[in-house]
Amino acid sequence: MNPEEIVNQMTQMTLLYGPKLLGAIVVWVIGGWIIGAIGRGVEKALNKSKTDPSLMPFLMGIVNGLLRIMLVITVLGMLGIEMTSFIAILGAAGLAVGMALSGTLQNFAGGVMILIFKPFKVGDVIEAQGYTGSVAQIQIFNTIMKTPDNKTIIIPNGGLSTSSMVNYSTEATRRVDWTVGIAYGDDADKAREVIKRLCDEDSRILKDPELFIAVSALADSSVNFAVRAWVNAPDYWGVYFELNEKIYKTFESEGLNIPYPQMDIHLHKDA
Repeated sequence: MNPEEIVNQMTQMTLLYGPKLLGAIVVWVIGGWIIGAIGRGVEKALNKSKTDPSLMPFLMGIVNGLLRIMLVITVLGMLGIEMTSFIAILGAAGLAVGMALSGTLQNFAGGVMILIFKPFKVGDVIEAQGYTGSVAQIQIFNTIMKTPDNKTIIIPNGGLSTSSMVNYSTEATRRVDWTVGIAYGDDADKAREVIKRLCDEDSRILKDPELFIAVSALADSSVNFAVRAWVNAPDYWGVYFELNEKIYKTFESEGLNIPYPQMDIHLHKDA
């Protein structure tokens, strides 16, 4: 091939592919600018909606990644590259990766749902998956809890987002329940009066809703009182434990007996 033919061929290729290449470059540049503008718009929208900060990088990454893939496919198509097979291969690869990482993707989706709908937040005390503790961190794949005895519990978000959960920190007040037993033959009115006096002396017990005291059961060895009082949520355990101790000490000084399970055995001697 002589130099003239080479020049002619290069000229033809330039005329054939030059406009496509130039158009692809223009689309790439403009597309990159549009993607940046969309990303900034999405970020502002997420900030206005008060989306959890730990979720924003992942949502931004997903949006940016999808837009970049669309831009690459568009540019390659403008250059005349057949994209049907490429898209099929990409879809098959995505399916294979999705099946291989099904558990991880489930945890990821669960983390997104938790961060969006916020059934609990950092600092809440929750009971879930057989564990009770304070939420220390909400990560995209796991939630980290601290138990009262300072154990660290790591719970995958997949199961946490699809199963039942108790949040003890949602409401400002909680009801404290006690079952107080006295012996048969003790003065029930006096027992009720003592319990009411001890509750009234504790300023942490709220006046509204009203304190509830009633005989709940005539058990095998005791007459049981159901005692229900409302307190502010942070005072729950302090009130619960201290009133138990006060009832035990005061009942003894007031001549009221807290019975323990017992059985009477009668022996009959044949005549």
